[in-house]
Amino acid sequence: MSDKSTSRLRLLLGQLNPLGLPLRQKIGVLGLAFLIALPLLVSLPVVGQFVVLILPASSWELGLYNVAAALFFAMFAMSWDAVSGYTGEISFGHGLFFAVGGYTSAMLNMGHGFSPWISVLGGVLLAAIAGVMIGVPALRIEGPYLSLVTLVAPLILLQVFIFMSDIFGGEQGLGNPENLVGLGFVSNYFLALGLFVAIFTLLWALTRSNTGSILTAIREDEDAVSAAGLSKAKFKIFAFVLSGAIGGLAGAAYVHTPVGSPTPSELMSVIVNVEVIIAAVLGGMGTIVGAAVGGLFVAMLPDYLNLVEFTVPVIGKSISSMSFFLFAIVTLFLLNIFPGGVLRWGIALGRRATGRDGGDEGMAADGGQSPEDAGTNPVAQTMERYQEYYDNMFGGDDE
Repeated sequence: MSDKSTSRLRLLLGQLNPLGLPLRQKIGVLGLAFLIALPLLVSLPVVGQFVVLILPASSWELGLYNVAAALFFAMFAMSWDAVSGYTGEISFGHGLFFAVGGYTSAMLNMGHGFSPWISVLGGVLLAAIAGVMIGVPALRIEGPYLSLVTLVAPLILLQVFIFMSDIFGGEQGLGNPENLVGLGFVSNYFLALGLFVAIFTLLWALTRSNTGSILTAIREDEDAVSAAGLSKAKFKIFAFVLSGAIGGLAGAAYVHTPVGSPTPSELMSVIVNVEVIIAAVLGGMGTIVGAAVGGLFVAMLPDYLNLVEFTVPVIGKSISSMSFFLFAIVTLFLLNIFPGGVLRWGIALGRRATGRDGGDEGMAADGGQSPEDAGTNPVAQTMERYQEYYDNMFGGDDE
């Protein structure tokens, strides 16, 4: 093995060593470990009582269900960020993909007798096709015009679902399709967690690859991408297809668990379309980690507010009865306090606390640049990485 291959192997092993990770990534690993151990923790005599208190429900069983639902929503938020946060193509109707995946899967299972797993794959496929249908117009229109298209498309689909109630069940939806892993609290929780980790890992790796650099470059300067000889059309469509497929997977898996059902209000209402944008922007737009954190927060905050029975003296209303109003107030407050997202604020705070003035490894302003790339044009970064890739593939400077 050559010295260069040995150094690459050591670098890879160093990156996989949890003790060698930056502080923010160590916190992420601890958070993931907590989510994995959560079902075990609630069964412990003393620790379990404390854990139940921090779950967004009155019992640990319902708490696991609510966290599972939040994990599906976090997947949905990551799918929005993959296209809107990285390419800059803002989608105001991302619930379209969530609904197409959920409804397609439910109809295949309930109406045609397919197994839940096959039905989910069908939902993902059709949602990816919907991504193509939205992505192609994105090649010709941009800015507010594209945003208008993404806003109108789900509204049209919503009316179709309501008017063709004999097929889609109208506002009541399609009922309850077969569950993927039964009714067990723990099994459904781990299903959601497993899909969440898989999608997060996929998007995290993708956004730090050459493809992720090109998507970021498209957001910064489309003309420069074209001038560099790269096909912005190909990468735009890829982003929409990937985003649609992941959003469809989140919707399809969601309706095949006890926590969700294929109804317009759950899958593609105006509130759903707004909440997914709030989640990604609040967490940190253009950072997959931020979208994941924001998705969990936005999904679970109403559940926590519903548990508060305190009555406000002046108006005589309980906190739980005003949960949506308070949710809106809290999110508006946080968006004003953290305009760049909670994740970026946390990274900046960590730098100040540790006395670091430089960039954080693997995470810059756009969530994808490394310190050595700071201040460099994204297109230039991409071309440099491609050059390094080809040098490594074909031998480069090896003797």
